Amino acid sequence: MQEGPKVNIPKEMPVLPVKGGVVFPHLVVPLILTQKRSLHLIDDALSLDRIIATVAQKDQDEDEPGPEGIYTFGTASLVLRMFRSGKSSMRVMVQGLKRIRIRHFLQKEPYMIAIVEECPEKRRRTDNQVEALKRRVLMMFKDVVKNSPYLSEDLLTVALNFKDPGKLADFIASYMNFTVDEKQKILEELDPVERLRSLVPLLLKELEVIKLSRKIEEEVKTEIDKGQREFLLREQLKAIQKELGIREDTQVELENLRRRIEELGLPEKVREIANNELEKLSRMMPGSPEYTVSRNYLDWILSLPWNIETEDNLDLHRVKKILDEDHYNLEQVKERILEFLAVRKLKKDSKGPVLCFVGPPGVGKTSLGKSIARALGRKFVRISLGGIRDEAEIRGHRRTYVGALPGRIIQGIRQAGSKNPVFM
Repeated sequence: MQEGPKVNIPKEMPVLPVKGGVVFPHLVVPLILTQKRSLHLIDDALSLDRIIATVAQKDQDEDEPGPEGIYTFGTASLVLRMFRSGKSSMRVMVQGLKRIRIRHFLQKEPYMIAIVEECPEKRRRTDNQVEALKRRVLMMFKDVVKNSPYLSEDLLTVALNFKDPGKLADFIASYMNFTVDEKQKILEELDPVERLRSLVPLLLKELEVIKLSRKIEEEVKTEIDKGQREFLLREQLKAIQKELGIREDTQVELENLRRRIEELGLPEKVREIANNELEKLSRMMPGSPEYTVSRNYLDWILSLPWNIETEDNLDLHRVKKILDEDHYNLEQVKERILEFLAVRKLKKDSKGPVLCFVGPPGVGKTSLGKSIARALGRKFVRISLGGIRDEAEIRGHRRTYVGALPGRIIQGIRQAGSKNPVFM
């Protein structure tokens, strides 16, 4: 930022729409121009007094905005230098001079020319409140510069030398990553103290965003460092296992398990548990007791018929025919079975009662179950509960026990090879 040359601001000047930013007074700003009418405007301005009106455009995606697509307030700027890069591109250095307001437009083509008026700043005497506000803004700007990856600490040195609150506000606003609308509001504020005060919430917001971004960056870096450390340890473990001669069998086994987990198409929750168990297994020594427990647990998960299911045949005439073929008499029992299956046919998602067969050995309880399974087209599983005194035999043991096994129900499902067998 530097004081502009003492020039008279003309009442009529060409208007250059600025995309993605706002030009503030006393600031030197580089602009890259690619639109034909903008190139034409600069060429004409260089042959005259070099003074143009730089005005931010409202829609940053619009290529050639008209009078309605730019703001009313802008900055009278002096074109300092121009560099051409081919026929369709130009780099221009402009220096803001004064705040201006567009009164009305004289022409729109080949570029916009408008009647403008200068907007002088409201003057206030410097008092303790203004000095306190300056110190507050400078302290916040210092925190932003300290935590920001895109701001140089030299900016803070420059900011400390400003005595005028308005120029300090313009300087800070021009370098901050504010939106175009936010910068435009600061440009339109003619009271220097109010302009400085409007920076406080914007700087607070920017500081919070920067700190949050740094926190996320540090978390990601920590995760990357953790991943790299685990990778190195795994490579070292592989080298140790290779020296001990246990690498080949173990690695092949783990790869086979990983392939089976992917190929089986397990439910999401089950697949997550299996992957976690495989991850723990890969970090264990094959000779440890925990390795055997985890290995058996994975074997049981992968051997269950998660996606294998038989289709029910609920043709009651066929069921009656099969029951009559397999059992003589027992009319009341067979009628109850048909009633039960008829309800299942009408309401397939029924969670109702189960059938209970009571009688001494040899009267046909098990064979009735087999007949029902054959009639429905399901697999048949018989679980004998005689002599069982511990519910863990049915539900399964805790994995912390030596020789822990799943319960009889899980064993029966694995034996049947489908997830909907007839259990007896």
